Amino acid sequence: MMIHPEIQGALACERTRTFLAEAEAARRSRLLGRPPGRLPGRLPGRPLPRPSGGRPVRLRDGSAVLIRPVRPEDAGLLEDGFAGLSDRSRRMRFLGPKAGLSAAELRYLTDVDHRDHEALGALDHARGGGVGIARYVRDREDPYAAEIAVTVIDGWQGRGLGTELLARLSERACQEGIRRFTAAVATDNAPMTGLLRNLGADVVGREFGTLEYEMALACVPARRARFRGNAPGRVGLS
Repeated sequence: MMIHPEIQGALACERTRTFLAEAEAARRSRLLGRPPGRLPGRLPGRPLPRPSGGRPVRLRDGSAVLIRPVRPEDAGLLEDGFAGLSDRSRRMRFLGPKAGLSAAELRYLTDVDHRDHEALGALDHARGGGVGIARYVRDREDPYAAEIAVTVIDGWQGRGLGTELLARLSERACQEGIRRFTAAVATDNAPMTGLLRNLGADVVGREFGTLEYEMALACVPARRARFRGNAPGRVGLS
């Protein structure tokens, strides 16, 4: 799945801020006679809610994962998970070659506000390590819509993990007032297109080798929420 232009713009701004901050840190270090150290995980700003807990999930092949909100300190897990993607999986996710994730990208992808930008990671319950991630980014022009991305490392594909991640991401979106998901997917990304079709998503556009999908969320009170994967036209929560 492609990176949305708004995300690309945010990354560009983050890279600029990171460069300026690192330059200032180096200048101060020279003045103090100390070697420059690494910057903290996030730049100063308003405090974000601390994600906590997690939900153990048994997949259809019997394997178990823990699904929980992504935290800023998960940058290393995300980097390791990226290393577990084949070249083809990276191309499917980024619509082009991708050798690695920059520090600015890792920061953007892990230091999220859990409101307009949510990310849920799946950890191998037996061995540890990240095996999948799903995120949404709210549309600035339409607060009821959000673009999604789901990535599962190659060794864990075909087990139903993508469906589980998307179900829980849908729950979080409903809690934050989002009522519709959109997605841009490479036309030859069979696993993702199949997942979206199974969830009743509609193709609403085609451009540059990608398909644009849209699907509604059936949001209900959280105490009654459970996943329903065969509801036509809606990501199932009932």
